Amino acid sequence: MPSHPLRVAVVCSSNQNRSMEAHNILSKRGFDVRSFGTGSHVKLPGPAPDKPNVYDFKTSYEQMYNDLVRKDKELYTQNGILHMLDRNKRIKTRPERFQNCKDHFDLVITCEERVYDQVLEDLSSREQETLQSVHVINVDIQDNHEEATLGAFLICELCQCIQHTDDMENEIDELIQEFEDKSNRPFLHTVCFY
Repeated sequence: MPSHPLRVAVVCSSNQNRSMEAHNILSKRGFDVRSFGTGSHVKLPGPAPDKPNVYDFKTSYEQMYNDLVRKDKELYTQNGILHMLDRNKRIKTRPERFQNCKDHFDLVITCEERVYDQVLEDLSSREQETLQSVHVINVDIQDNHEEATLGAFLICELCQCIQHTDDMENEIDELIQEFEDKSNRPFLHTVCFY
């Protein structure tokens, strides 16, 4: 078991749906958790697939919420975006980019392979200071409300199992294999160093 509480980062593209749902569940379970996106901008569904709402990462969830209410309250209520933003603003003020955070984590969990690649690219470009390891694990989660909830519980269960291992470094591969088999989802795992 780690000598300190497991420090977890959950990362999706826009720090809106999947990472925030996992952040919500993990924080309720007592984990030291933060959530992030890796995109250049925050994108939320718009009135058509080719017309997303695009925001800067500095835009607060409250500002996004108010903007969408102004644009079309009925549409964004029906598709669940306002509910999601309401949850998000109760957790933190605004989305954050993983690439702008220099904090150290024991575990970084990504929600899609493209985000996993972006996290690995960022970590490998950083100057190694402490040679402290970080485990980066990808759990593919479709970007919709139902899958985000199911994925958040899976991520939480994985983190609970890792938190309770006697030797995380030697037991994590076996744990990940068990979760792959149980969830019928492919997981990716890499160890990086800070």
